[in-house]
Amino acid sequence: MNRTHATPLIGLAALGFVGGFLLEYGLEAYGRPLLVPPLTMPFTLLVVAAIVVGVAIPIRRAVTGKRNARIDPFRATRIVVLAKASSLVGALLTGASLGAVMYFTTRPVLPAIGSMWLAIASCVGAAVLTTAGLIAEHLCTLPKDEDDDAPGSPRDS
Repeated sequence: MNRTHATPLIGLAALGFVGGFLLEYGLEAYGRPLLVPPLTMPFTLLVVAAIVVGVAIPIRRAVTGKRNARIDPFRATRIVVLAKASSLVGALLTGASLGAVMYFTTRPVLPAIGSMWLAIASCVGAAVLTTAGLIAEHLCTLPKDEDDDAPGSPRDS
């Protein structure tokens, strides 16, 4: 599995930004109340970020030799997939929260200050989730073997 590059993260953040902005715009156009993130969203994102990094740390300790336990390859794969998914979802939510904040600030009448702070806090929580996913993905990488670039390897053919 390849490491997460910046391109999908930027693309998902841009997609989320446009989606968040247009969602707020559409809700207001139809006379519906604006979508304000709940108070628990930023805290939940921070807890998930801590869990993602927390489950990746034992893998890193086993890879670096600080722990003599055997790594279950299926568990390690699941943790890497969780880390990658966390970074992608975090980028999407960061963009969506930024889109909502941008919509709130472009209105002639600003919403309640609590709505603005909740959207900003959700944006920060989502950015922390993205960062935690990238860190956890880094913690689960294996060191390069000596025979990875050996002559006659499948990459040479």
